[in-house]
Amino acid sequence: MNPIDLRIGVIGSNFVADWFCDTVNGSDGAVLAAVYSRTDERGNAFAEKHGIPAVYTDMEAFLSSYIDAVYIASPNICHFPQAMDAVRHGKHVLVEKPACLNEGQFRELLGAAERSGVVVLEAMRPGHDPALERAREAMGQIGTVRRAVFDFCQYSSRYDRYKAGEILNAFNPALGNAALMDIGVYAVHCCAMLFGRPESVYAKSVILQNGMEGMGTAFLTYPGLQAEIVWSKITDSVSPSVILGEGGAVLLGKLSTVESVTLVPRGGEASDVTGDRPENNMVYELADFLAAVRGEADPSRWQENTALTLSIMDEIRRQNGIVFPGESSGT
Repeated sequence: MNPIDLRIGVIGSNFVADWFCDTVNGSDGAVLAAVYSRTDERGNAFAEKHGIPAVYTDMEAFLSSYIDAVYIASPNICHFPQAMDAVRHGKHVLVEKPACLNEGQFRELLGAAERSGVVVLEAMRPGHDPALERAREAMGQIGTVRRAVFDFCQYSSRYDRYKAGEILNAFNPALGNAALMDIGVYAVHCCAMLFGRPESVYAKSVILQNGMEGMGTAFLTYPGLQAEIVWSKITDSVSPSVILGEGGAVLLGKLSTVESVTLVPRGGEASDVTGDRPENNMVYELADFLAAVRGEADPSRWQENTALTLSIMDEIRRQNGIVFPGESSGT
């Protein structure tokens, strides 16, 4: 496939979909070909904003159109069924985090993708960002790593309205929403990428009055290493994430964008090892998706990172009774 030939259809019209469309429009490897929306009005407005030539309000017609791939930025609860539908129509899929609600769903999705000969990837920004690899390299300079804290707390712009009695989608657990799924997934994914599968997981969440998980903390153990994961939609972080070794530390800025990587040798001065940064790090996930679709890259390592992240999150959810209505196991 010629790089300029990948025609992407978009499901969803939120601000994350805006960022993705801007990324595609600034790339040389793909074009925006269609958008699916529940209403003509919203679909037409989104299409005009991003120069998308076709608008669909019927999912079957959208998936049967001339698009080659689908980007999914709908509510969490929709990710698995919409991705499965796209795969069965022979479309490659780039699906926003969390790719599915649980590991079982994701494994089923991967099986269907293999049978259909298409690629499925999660649009996990730090999972494709070379800044995280720079963090891994910096870890080699701080001696034996003993502790890590992955902290991603972001006060939701919709929380004040929740406290005023208005339940918007972002605080509706019926849509598969939880602080763990929306925010914590970044921190869990970074930990899983850098340290792999933990020996044990212990977690505790704060559940809001309507059943929405608002924040939580997980304690993960590895041989000779302890990792803490902190996430929240009802408070803000004020400190970077940190990886502590016997010979120093590595500090990570906001985990969704890995905006900075700082090496701090014990007894020495801090140095920025982030490297050059694009304004929007979605360029990395798009580049890896295109490479996988073209057969230039093996998607399995990214897929296994997603599966491991979901596995850890499944255990966190189990311990805290975080369930979603109608959720299937994907078995």
